[in-house]
Amino acid sequence: MNDSITTQSIIPDRLRSRMLSASSLASDDVYNLGGDKLGNIKDLMLDLDSGKVSYAVLSFGGFLSLGEKLFAVPWSALTVDTDRQCVVMDINEERLKDAPGFDTDNWPNMADATWGKSVHAYYGTTY
Repeated sequence: MNDSITTQSIIPDRLRSRMLSASSLASDDVYNLGGDKLGNIKDLMLDLDSGKVSYAVLSFGGFLSLGEKLFAVPWSALTVDTDRQCVVMDINEERLKDAPGFDTDNWPNMADATWGKSVHAYYGTTY
């Protein structure tokens, strides 16, 4: 194989712009529509049956991971801004503070349909 050929040169531009690696989104900052920073992406949760991202785990508050609160935000509630390399969601900081959250040592069962329906209802997305 020619060493000058890279993966980037093989993938057509039309596909490259619609695909990102999970690691490229990890730690991305999350902003609301007003430009306020809400936190950052801690992790992505995949549905193993569909192969799609179901939730982004958003870290909010705290300092140096102390006292931070985590939120599982439905992927459909987020928009990836590839130009600014961040994630955007339509929520204000006060509403996010009141969202169902969890701490790093006590994650919810994200496969539980009752939990999933309540989270989607909170963010106004379809389960």
